[in-house]
Amino acid sequence: MALHVPRAPGISQMFQEGTKYFQGVEEAICRNIEACVQLADTLKTTYGPYGMNKLIINHLEKMFVTSDAAVIMNELEIQHPAAKLVVHASDMQEREVGDGTSLVIILTGALLKNAEELLRMGLAPSEIIKGYELAADKTLEILPNLMCTEVKDCSNEDDAVKGIRASLMSKAYGNEDFLARLIAKACILVKPPKSDFNVDNVRVTKILGCGIDSSTIVEGMVFKRLVEGDIQKITDAKVAVYTCPFDFAQTETKGTVLIKSANELLNYSRGEEQLLEQQVKEIVDAGINVVVSGGKFGDMALHYLNKYKVMAVRLPSKFDVRRLCKTVGAIALPKMVTPTKEETGFCNQVYVAEIGDTSVVIFKQDNKQSRISTIVIRGSTESLMDEVSRAIDDGVNNFKALSQDGKLVPGAGATEIELAKQITKYGETLPGLEQYSVKKFAEALESLPKALADNAGLKSNEVISKLYAAHQEGNRSIGVDVEGEQHVVNVEEAGILDLYITKHWAIKNAANVATTILKVDLIIMSKPAGGPKAREAGNVDPDDD
Repeated sequence: MALHVPRAPGISQMFQEGTKYFQGVEEAICRNIEACVQLADTLKTTYGPYGMNKLIINHLEKMFVTSDAAVIMNELEIQHPAAKLVVHASDMQEREVGDGTSLVIILTGALLKNAEELLRMGLAPSEIIKGYELAADKTLEILPNLMCTEVKDCSNEDDAVKGIRASLMSKAYGNEDFLARLIAKACILVKPPKSDFNVDNVRVTKILGCGIDSSTIVEGMVFKRLVEGDIQKITDAKVAVYTCPFDFAQTETKGTVLIKSANELLNYSRGEEQLLEQQVKEIVDAGINVVVSGGKFGDMALHYLNKYKVMAVRLPSKFDVRRLCKTVGAIALPKMVTPTKEETGFCNQVYVAEIGDTSVVIFKQDNKQSRISTIVIRGSTESLMDEVSRAIDDGVNNFKALSQDGKLVPGAGATEIELAKQITKYGETLPGLEQYSVKKFAEALESLPKALADNAGLKSNEVISKLYAAHQEGNRSIGVDVEGEQHVVNVEEAGILDLYITKHWAIKNAANVATTILKVDLIIMSKPAGGPKAREAGNVDPDDD
């Protein structure tokens, strides 16, 4: 008779062998909270102008040196299911607003850490969740009243800079004024008068050398490559764009030719050459003086393009081809035919230039016709330019958010302290056990100015006390000063303003993910599919059997 080992009674006997499960407050909720708090603590040091960078090498051995929470979350392959929920919340914030990802993660960590203290005190998870939901609703109700100014027209450069400047401080501190103006100019150039602003219309090109203050804007597109032919400058260009190689049309099958005399050998390719010249001449007769191809240019085709003074530019990336079509108003053609008037693009100038020691091809448009603008970043190292590129990405996203909702609230922790003060007062008016979790929600809001002070090397408890004292006197615009001796500053006068829409979605996403994690009391993890990894092949000796 075969030996049968009975399984332990309970829910475990229903699962497949190898399935893990965790149940109850101690095993499920507290484990989830611990994982999320550790994730938040890791990112807390990146917050603010004096935030530290993280050096990450991903599975493709690509190195990132950044303090951008969105990049860190994308490159970390987090496996814990609860921590993944926090990552999804930060990803949602990135998609919705394009900024405030670290705000979501730090606030979620603080909310869950405070919830664990309440669980240890004996409160039920349902009471904590109810209190957090009440506090979140009240916070979002108070937040619009804290607005200090509103940008009516983001096409005004000075007004646009107000909304962009603060988001750049965490990644490019010291260069925020220069970059904010640069981003504002680039965005205003391509902002449509009526329709929504598209962030993809502002491109970034990184060229090594000089400093960040040598960065410039080009109305049009910049490609880091040389032209294929001899022609290097065309004014009032008519552009034809092809996705195919610009060469002889060749069949896929091979053919055999029998040549009986020397004359036949001389005349063999002459017909093809004449046909190719005829095709090039037809393109030239249509007014085309710049040809852009996604494939290679044949030597003979290039010879005829040079003969008829036509510039040849090769763009191997299909995405670059699409963006160029958008810039010049052309339609990409799949085969080598003469373009019609509707398929032809127009560009004021196409020319080769040298920026630093890098040769570039520039498609430059006039202000009225420019659909895409390019910010050319200069810098001493690749990692520095990458970080500035991420700062520009945040700034462009902020400009888009500003064009949708121009309300601005005080930055540098001033809004969070004012919200914490008012939510604490609200908690004191509640009669039930929810008041404890409402007060803990207010305490979690303090974690953001605390992180700013800690990362700047200040005594966070003293700074928070000074902030509360100022806010009790009615000074709503007092925030953390990371440089001054007083450690607090009027952020409205200092020009440190955050977007209302960023704060709104960050608080909403953080509260939602915190309550979702607190509602989980059972974790079931199936056994991963697949067997062990295959052993890597070493040096094989061919003489071995």
